[in-house]
Amino acid sequence: MTVLAIDRSTDLQSAALSVDGRIIGRTFEGADARSADWPVMVNDFLMENRLGFRNLDRIVVGMGPGSFAGIRGALAFAQGLATGICAKRGNCGDGVPIVYGLPSAAALAQADGLTAVVGDARRGQLWVVVYAGAETVAPFRLAARDDVLTAVPHDAAVVTPDGARIGGFLSETFGARFIGGRHPLAERLAWLAANHPETTVPEPLPIYLSPAVRTEEPICR
Repeated sequence: MTVLAIDRSTDLQSAALSVDGRIIGRTFEGADARSADWPVMVNDFLMENRLGFRNLDRIVVGMGPGSFAGIRGALAFAQGLATGICAKRGNCGDGVPIVYGLPSAAALAQADGLTAVVGDARRGQLWVVVYAGAETVAPFRLAARDDVLTAVPHDAAVVTPDGARIGGFLSETFGARFIGGRHPLAERLAWLAANHPETTVPEPLPIYLSPAVRTEEPICR
């Protein structure tokens, strides 16, 4: 099976290929989440590995939480690509989806022990999810900064994809348990999809934990 994994939930966007269990990753530093160059960069990555879009059996997308534009762009790209693949093959009408999702946060879980992934949900809140290896043991929840200690198990390591914004706070709060700020990478998502397919979600949607900001005054009059 040939699987393309993509993640655009942070400012370090990435893609990976899983070909019969062999995983190859690529990062795209400085890529704009709104850039139209993204499909070209992914196509170049495939061609470097002597593959084309039509060779893909499955596409796995990081669902976030993270960049609104990046996640939605990644999902739209995957869904459009899947439509084209199915049209070429003419064999995707059996109800089996070709696009699957994984939380981008899952890419930050350590192989052993508990890992609490903590992100910045803005407006004074954090989001928290806890993993034991690939297994989710405490689902996504929101917590105020003052309550984050109660949301994280006492024996869990702590990591964040938002190191620039909340890394200092987490270091002060959790001390040696805080293992740093890291980017979720498509290479890890590809590994999870290959080794723990039960964790993938068909027909994925973005993970957004905070409601959209509503303005008090109408934009148009």
